Amino acid sequence: MTLSPALLEDALRWRHQFHQEPELGYQEHKTSDIVAQQLEVAGLRVFRGLAGTAVIGTLENGPGPVIGLRADMDALPITEKGDVPWRSSQPGVMHACGHDGHTAILLAAARQLAATRQFSGTVHFIFQPAEENLGGARKMVEEGLFQRFPMDAVYAMHNWPGMPLGTLAVNPGAMMASLDSFEITLNGKSCHAAMPESGADPMVVAAELILALQTIPSRRLSPLASAVVSVTQIHGGEAINVIPEQIVLRGTVRCLQTDVRDRVRSLIGNFVSTLPKPFGVCGKIEWLPGYPVTANHAGPAEQVRTVARDMFGAESVKWQVNPSMASEDFACMMEACPGAYFWLGADGETPSAPLHNARYDFNDDLIPLGIEFWQTLVEKALPKADVSSPRR
Repeated sequence: MTLSPALLEDALRWRHQFHQEPELGYQEHKTSDIVAQQLEVAGLRVFRGLAGTAVIGTLENGPGPVIGLRADMDALPITEKGDVPWRSSQPGVMHACGHDGHTAILLAAARQLAATRQFSGTVHFIFQPAEENLGGARKMVEEGLFQRFPMDAVYAMHNWPGMPLGTLAVNPGAMMASLDSFEITLNGKSCHAAMPESGADPMVVAAELILALQTIPSRRLSPLASAVVSVTQIHGGEAINVIPEQIVLRGTVRCLQTDVRDRVRSLIGNFVSTLPKPFGVCGKIEWLPGYPVTANHAGPAEQVRTVARDMFGAESVKWQVNPSMASEDFACMMEACPGAYFWLGADGETPSAPLHNARYDFNDDLIPLGIEFWQTLVEKALPKADVSSPRR
């Protein structure tokens, strides 16, 4: 398969522009304008409005199955510390997860497929906002993504530092953990710090509770279950000599099985309601909207595996890999439609910085591989009828 130098040059230019002009979730106005304009130039039908800044480009080429390919567009609230020429121009915002590369790859793949058309069916190119913690995929589903654009399967790729370039990982099940975030409020009785007996100290309860929650993965679950409970914020107090009336804890839970997720949530709720009582403190918990486990469907996962073996060779395809305890809101799309999510190795001769690191930058050598993979997947999943066979 040959990709034109002009296409690769455009894809690289888009990638660097997206990186230099990053936009946070639901604020991807300039990014989505560029995407929509380029899709229209390529001859696709373009739809806008879902989840505010989402863009969907539809490419029809005769009868056949319908699939979706998704890329995420949003950046992270991180100050970039790298020194690349296309460094972020927006203070405190950068593409630290490679969404700039994902968007450029899918945009170039749309143009390539519109030009070659060696498939029979329909492809929806889904450019999604707000993947980072804001649930853009869920919002698109809730606003009718799959009702307006019915699909037989939907796919998403993610660059993956720690795996070498030219490798791919996919599972016939879980790839990423579920995500739940919580806010625990502990209400006690304020008093002078030198006379703690006259109050009810929520600070002590916070310390006890943080330690108690760590016993859930280690003592309340089977060692074969996968769960992480992390308290990441503690807020409370004003004066150094005053025991505060209220402490607020925030944190996250990650699980790889839905039943484990339900059990962990229940156990945390029990700890919050019961542990503070002997201290004279009241506890309550609020669960913030989260993501389910990113679990691939067997058929689409096998399709990805087959294409990857043809492209990279069987030895470069990782099947049944250990899932990541990070999370991905593409899971919300796969709750509504069969699909597969996979990782493309991102490490060149020099290993990449980790995702969400202030010195991370997408490996541009991945661009042609990503475009070629999307093109090959479409042509395999939507095979063109063989018109050369004689009719009988």
